[in-house]
Amino acid sequence: MTLKFYGYQYSTASQLVGVVLHEKGIPFEYSSIDLRKHEHKTLEFLARQPFGQVPYIDDDGFILYESQVICRYLESKYPNQRTKLIPTDPKQRALFEQAASIEMTNFDYYGAPAIFEVLFKKVDELTKLLAAKLDVYEQILSKQRYLAGDELTLADLSHIPVGTLLPVAGIDVIQERPNVLRWFNGLTDRGSWKKVKEGLKNTA
Repeated sequence: MTLKFYGYQYSTASQLVGVVLHEKGIPFEYSSIDLRKHEHKTLEFLARQPFGQVPYIDDDGFILYESQVICRYLESKYPNQRTKLIPTDPKQRALFEQAASIEMTNFDYYGAPAIFEVLFKKVDELTKLLAAKLDVYEQILSKQRYLAGDELTLADLSHIPVGTLLPVAGIDVIQERPNVLRWFNGLTDRGSWKKVKEGLKNTA
């Protein structure tokens, strides 16, 4: 049975799952949940995703939500299909987990709220904190191609949805750092992200 993917085009979490599905070449049926119409708060939706958030997947009756968990599940189920996103070597896996933690606690933690604050409240404190974190990224990426080493992992891809919104909000923290910019441009130049940008849609 084809995997079913329920998301919203402008949700950064949905975009990340879309990127991973394309990176892995996993066919899926996409159903758009319109957050503006509160479709994520209907009883039918809440029966599958009790927190009323997108995305979630239905893999032949197996319901799973939380974007990072979905991505790890897809890699675990299809480890040898196209792009390998999580290393199996213990040391390389540890470096991946380190990079994934960095993304969650140092990039998304400041980046997502900073976008909201700048777009809606015009507050720049979070932007300054994010810039300081990216100074460390600049050092790391001056020595290696990706955050966990010289191979692409899910930790790198996780930066794309929020990272692409930063310049939209007028936050130029990526563009100001050459190694971060080189790394991020490489991520957004991948075919998987280009497909997600064109719109989340069925591939099955």
